[in-house]
Amino acid sequence: MSKGKLFTALALAGTMTAAIMSSAAVMAQDRMLRVAPAAPPAHPANGVLYTNLIEYLPEESDGRLGGTMIGPEVVNLSQMKDALQSQVVEVGNLLPLYFPADLPNMALAGELSLVGTNSQAMAAAMTEYMVNCEPCQQELRDFGVVFLGAGASDVYEILSTEPVRTAEDLAGLRLRSGGSPWGRFAEHFGAVPTQMSVFDQFEGISQGVIDGTMASIADLVSFRLVEVVDYVTLVPLGTYHATSNFTVAAATWDSLSVEDRAALARAANRANADFTDRWGREMPAEAEAAALEAGIEIIEADPSLVEAIEAFVQDDIVTAGQLSQDNFGIADAPERVQTFLDLVEKWEAIAEEVDNDPEAMAERVYEEVWSQVDFSTYGT
Repeated sequence: MSKGKLFTALALAGTMTAAIMSSAAVMAQDRMLRVAPAAPPAHPANGVLYTNLIEYLPEESDGRLGGTMIGPEVVNLSQMKDALQSQVVEVGNLLPLYFPADLPNMALAGELSLVGTNSQAMAAAMTEYMVNCEPCQQELRDFGVVFLGAGASDVYEILSTEPVRTAEDLAGLRLRSGGSPWGRFAEHFGAVPTQMSVFDQFEGISQGVIDGTMASIADLVSFRLVEVVDYVTLVPLGTYHATSNFTVAAATWDSLSVEDRAALARAANRANADFTDRWGREMPAEAEAAALEAGIEIIEADPSLVEAIEAFVQDDIVTAGQLSQDNFGIADAPERVQTFLDLVEKWEAIAEEVDNDPEAMAERVYEEVWSQVDFSTYGT
């Protein structure tokens, strides 16, 4: 670690000492984990994902485990790698598309973001894929972390200051991209993709640096885009499912008993399903209501644009595999792509069977994935 990063880590650790000591004093018998959602309270990663984890930890561990929340003002998404590796954070929300060179096998599933149509299915598919992908597990070990499940957004839309109805309307628009799949989409249709942190998109739109963003409609509420966006175009732009919602620092994982590792995984699994339900179902409905109240126009894209996007998505599946081979040297990338797509099909059927109920999905993911894991060896 560089001197600058070490200094930052030490400084951040110092700012948290009082809060941690206070929490430990209240529940001295518990192991209080330092957990970080890297998102503001209005975002479901904070208000549901990590809030629920803290609730579930003592339930699943018979009171042995608890959590102390560290806010995004201390550790944000771009800082999460250093925060986990320095142990400033013990459990954190890590997005692999922020670090594709470090996590190429994990990023491969992210390259398939545009295929997503069902939030719960994509979260479950990502979770099963990661747990059973040995190259993915090896790169996580090399990275110094342990994966405990994924979540997923609703289907992404175009949130903009200019109306988008047809493919021609996309030409020249400067759109914030949350990752390379959406960048490829934008370029294909003549738009200009802009790599920008989700935290900067409000300012980017308000200052006219960008014309909009390809994102969850929930961002209207989570990041106050309702104040700067004029149009929402409903188009099938996939889901953000390349997440490692609960990423455990290796040193922390190694320090836990097998029983506590399993308890942490159970708590994480429950919270992942809650989060996906909130992000993928509840918040989009709330955001649409907020949009209409604010006078934002909700546009149903022209069928010709929807058809063109669906055709692009099918072609992009091949592109994703080829890029993973060329850029990261994953020789069997096409086979890994197919494995992931098969899991998506499997979990779409399950999600439909249980009507996307978060509790039922958590039970099925536990049965299909986590109950099969040997926690004495997993992540080590």
